[in-house]
Amino acid sequence: MNLEKILRTRSLLRGEEPSGPLPTDGELLRETLRIAWPSMLESFLVALVGFIDTVMVSGLGTAAIAAVGLTTQPKFICLAVFLSLNVAVSALVARRRGQDDPEKANRVLVQSILITLGLTAVTSVAAFALADPILRLAGSAPDTHEDAVAYFRIITAGMVFNTLTMVINAAQRGAGNTRIAMKTNIVANLVNICFNYLLIGGNLGFPKLGVSGAAIATVLGTVVACVMSFHSVLRHGSFVSLRGRLRVSFDRETMRAILNIGSSTLVEQLFLRIGFLTYSIVVANLGTVAFAAHQVGMNVMSISFSFGDGLSVAAVALVGRSLGEKRKDLARIYGGVCQRVGVFFSLLLSIVFLTLGGPIFLLFSTETEVLGYGGMIMRVLVVVVFLQISQVVFTGCLRGAGDARYTALVSLVSVAFIRPFSGWLLCYPLGLGLLGAWLGLAIDQFMRFLMTYIRFRKGKWVNLKI
Repeated sequence: MNLEKILRTRSLLRGEEPSGPLPTDGELLRETLRIAWPSMLESFLVALVGFIDTVMVSGLGTAAIAAVGLTTQPKFICLAVFLSLNVAVSALVARRRGQDDPEKANRVLVQSILITLGLTAVTSVAAFALADPILRLAGSAPDTHEDAVAYFRIITAGMVFNTLTMVINAAQRGAGNTRIAMKTNIVANLVNICFNYLLIGGNLGFPKLGVSGAAIATVLGTVVACVMSFHSVLRHGSFVSLRGRLRVSFDRETMRAILNIGSSTLVEQLFLRIGFLTYSIVVANLGTVAFAAHQVGMNVMSISFSFGDGLSVAAVALVGRSLGEKRKDLARIYGGVCQRVGVFFSLLLSIVFLTLGGPIFLLFSTETEVLGYGGMIMRVLVVVVFLQISQVVFTGCLRGAGDARYTALVSLVSVAFIRPFSGWLLCYPLGLGLLGAWLGLAIDQFMRFLMTYIRFRKGKWVNLKI
């Protein structure tokens, strides 16, 4: 296989001379995969556990699938501030890694942990208290509301373990230590699956808790992940570490850098989550069966997203490190390599969706109506997977460079407005039902791909300072 012809790394510089020696195409690919594969595997396993969760819950009936699905967007709205903080942490630690400055990297980690603890206390209490109206707003029906509220309250009560794990793993990813986050998630997911089996159906003498059992299993998994994540930053020799003399306080330089990226990314996350929630409400109004089929489709789509997410993590680390080393040429090249690897995985996934769509949906339900929806959803996903993975990778490149304001603009335009509006228009006025909702999703993915591709190609993002 001729990597030079496939990757065409020199073409990514568009005629510009490199500012230093360039690795070979084989070295570029190996370094990209070295950082990407643990994150891809980690994200894939998280998506797979969500998939298995839904399969296990599906034994309780279609309404149970819909109930758990209704909590997804409210849960991510609660996590929006933490997701934005973690983007800033990864980008800053990656830049400090390129500058070989572990002291400043550890300041980012310590101050982010303190911020996380304070914000989690406020968010989890508010979400627990307001669970009932939140789930009504999300579109719960009489047959899904009680289970949805119970699931959401259990998840939010244990949120602190999840948010602390997220911020530590974000720092480790920025430093290029993607295997650590992968290991924590593998173990946590195994714990989750084991307790799903024990608590959902009441096996081996454990109580039969149904949907609440699935929520408890998820929290127990995050507890294990949190312990492992803290252990990873208490070892000698780690670039990010909580050992030794640490300044447990806030300093202006670090906070300014975190806020500079984190505030823009928070706006992006809020636009994303509000758009996703509005879109979810549009689909929920189609009824419990349609929403259950939609939720299964979103679980399948999350598996394809995991590959883009892993490559996006690699893009953040490699682009940030290259810019920290003042190698703008390498930043462009690594971004392009990540995107081209993403196209390869998109092709593989589209073949899987096209050939195995029916059997996948049979894992969840044998209802004729659900299976009919499933065939339609999988055909849409065959096209969407290419747009989704590419735009996620381009977004990772821009985030790694600190171009968070533009990615926030993309989310505002496409997710907060185009997806819910086009989904509603096609779903109700044009009478396409669930097909219209998924076509609206495809339009959103295309717009995000187009906007991030244009920004990446212009190349001005390599000049940003953070």
